[in-house]
Amino acid sequence: MNPFQFTRVTTPQAAISASTKESGTYFLAGGTNLIDLMKREVILPERLIDINKLPLTTIEKNVTGLRIGAMAKNSAVADHELVKTHFPLLSMALNAGASAQLRNMATVGGNLMQRTRCSYFYDHSMPCNKRGPVQAGPDKGKPNGPAGCGAIGGFNRMHAIFGASSKCIAVHPSDMCIALAALDATVNVSGPKGDRRIPFSEFHRLPGELPQKDNTLLPGELIMSVDLPTNRFADHSHYLKIRDRASYAFALVSVGVGLEMKRSDGSVHTIQDVRLAMGGVAHKPWRLFEAEQFLKGKEATEANFKQAATLAMKGAKSYGENDFKLTLAPNSIIDALKTATKTA
Repeated sequence: MNPFQFTRVTTPQAAISASTKESGTYFLAGGTNLIDLMKREVILPERLIDINKLPLTTIEKNVTGLRIGAMAKNSAVADHELVKTHFPLLSMALNAGASAQLRNMATVGGNLMQRTRCSYFYDHSMPCNKRGPVQAGPDKGKPNGPAGCGAIGGFNRMHAIFGASSKCIAVHPSDMCIALAALDATVNVSGPKGDRRIPFSEFHRLPGELPQKDNTLLPGELIMSVDLPTNRFADHSHYLKIRDRASYAFALVSVGVGLEMKRSDGSVHTIQDVRLAMGGVAHKPWRLFEAEQFLKGKEATEANFKQAATLAMKGAKSYGENDFKLTLAPNSIIDALKTATKTA
């Protein structure tokens, strides 16, 4: 591991000020992703800023819904009564992620900041555009290895079917972020230029020509909290995660669903409002806007769910070993919608 400076701060202002003093600086919260990257020498920081003492752990109601502090632990959020009662989709998604031990360490802000990655990202001998420029000088650690995307034409079973580019086909690994995308969250950040609010759909990036950039944060910006607007999805929410094993595995495909339902007669339910997002399919949480628009005002029938799933798959492209996702993804959407319809 490369030598680095270590700074502990107790206020957000001190964290932001320390982060702007030199390049190669990273905020350290739970460290469940960052420390792994340091051990593999994918990231070679000049300085770590320990932000674990920042007073950003509160989970509370606000005028628009719920505010979750960036330093709140994933396990604390998943088990919080306000979350379970009003935003059960988020609780389901968090409990589907990683392992109990990691959920007890990982923070909300850190979950948002984890790198979109695949196995090629960790292997310096293999081509990967996401490793980007060398973080420290050539005398301070391993080089970033050859440019290119090893997954294109290589082992790509886990990889993207939406929004990829010739530079990268990795998928975003978070479960929590799929729920936040579906719930129209807003990320509140503070930085050298002041505070700003980022709609969740704009927080993460597709790879394009700069796959090393996973999000739209500016230098020195610190995540302060996440806001969830009030909704009427609590009675009809579901998070479906298809994976190779029951724990500690990234999603092959995941689907987050929130439905607002209205009973139009004794048996038929009409979808008043809907939110849909997918994981395991793109470089960022993938929101299914066209499918949502189709379902609004429609009866909650399997035929309508199938048509929505067909719309959701527009533009999908596989790369060989992940061809199965072209079938698994729409089937997962249908299954998740059917389950959400029956909940409550």
